[in-house]
Amino acid sequence: MRALSVVGLIILVLGILSFFVAVPHTERHGVDAGDVHLGVNTHHNDLLPPAASIALVVVGAGLMIAGRKS
Repeated sequence: MRALSVVGLIILVLGILSFFVAVPHTERHGVDAGDVHLGVNTHHNDLLPPAASIALVVVGAGLMIAGRKS
């Protein structure tokens, strides 16, 4: 089960990166009144919640261990 270890390594690396790399998020707010449209785009760079990052690291490490035992 070498593939399980590779998947675990990828998830582990993504979990570690999620502590440091922000995820871009764009929201569009607008009002339509007949033929007139007023809108604003807001752009945010947010980190994942720490619990999600920790879960990714734990799952990735678990998959790597499970793939090594098989």
